[in-house]
Amino acid sequence: MSRIRVIITGGAGLIGSNLVRLLNERGVEDILLVDHLGISSKWKNLRDLCYTDYLEKEDFLSRVISGQLPKGYTHVLHMGACSSTTESDASYLIQNNFEYTKVLAEACLDKNVRFLYASSAATYGDGTYGYDDKASIADLRPLNMYGYSKHMFDLYAQKKGYLSKITGVKFFNVFGFGEAHKGDMRSVVLKGYEQILSEGKIRLFKSYKLEYADGEQKRDFLYVKDAAKIAIHLFSGNHFGLFNVGRGVAETWLDLANGLFSALDRPNRVEFVEMPEGLKAKYQYYTKASTEKLLSTGYAEGFTDLKTAIADYVKLLQTQLE
Repeated sequence: MSRIRVIITGGAGLIGSNLVRLLNERGVEDILLVDHLGISSKWKNLRDLCYTDYLEKEDFLSRVISGQLPKGYTHVLHMGACSSTTESDASYLIQNNFEYTKVLAEACLDKNVRFLYASSAATYGDGTYGYDDKASIADLRPLNMYGYSKHMFDLYAQKKGYLSKITGVKFFNVFGFGEAHKGDMRSVVLKGYEQILSEGKIRLFKSYKLEYADGEQKRDFLYVKDAAKIAIHLFSGNHFGLFNVGRGVAETWLDLANGLFSALDRPNRVEFVEMPEGLKAKYQYYTKASTEKLLSTGYAEGFTDLKTAIADYVKLLQTQLE
């Protein structure tokens, strides 16, 4: 693996920086990072990473559009995107999540460069049509524009026949070290950690569906270290198509809260709060990845259970500067 040369977009983000860290551990340091650091604090994610070069997103994209994809690289891991599930500017999302991915994918295909990109479990919408990555994607109905912008490229790649040559990974609820810069898009694990330290309690949204009690809404929570392992497994093994990247386990927000209280050795105190009106119609009450397709590729590194992942994350938060 040390002989590969990799471009990672979104390389300073949560998943991107953890991909770089894992590649470094496996002997890969010939890495071009692409991101937009701006005034955020995500530059801090780069401090302990080894890479050979860095480009701002717009500079990189301009080069790709002009036919100058940086030469000599064997793989592109495209993690860069607007990941805000509450972003309402559809044109902005299309430009960043659809057009950018389309241009980069086609440049990689033209140059015979291995391409893997981040899709999202948000493409599945409310789960009416399940969470099966082997099924047709045409019927999926995302609940928000973020999910639809990801779905747009999945559909485009399918119609163009690209999915037999590239890999799309549908990340479920990823959390872990390297997300402090994400503002309101930080995971409930990090938000809850901060709330418990400052107030001694965690706030969770109330449920507005009778079949789910408050705190019993379920998600497929995935530790970012596992997300990085799976992505590297898929691109290094030349596995093509769309793949769910989740544990295949649905757990409640209360399970998550209990894991935090346990890791911090604090008494359980949960406050249920009203969900913002604008979120109610877009809220996923249940997600659970079908993992049969992933496991059929020979992925055998396993998954970190929620309690263990939270404990590890809390330890990192307590011992390292995020």
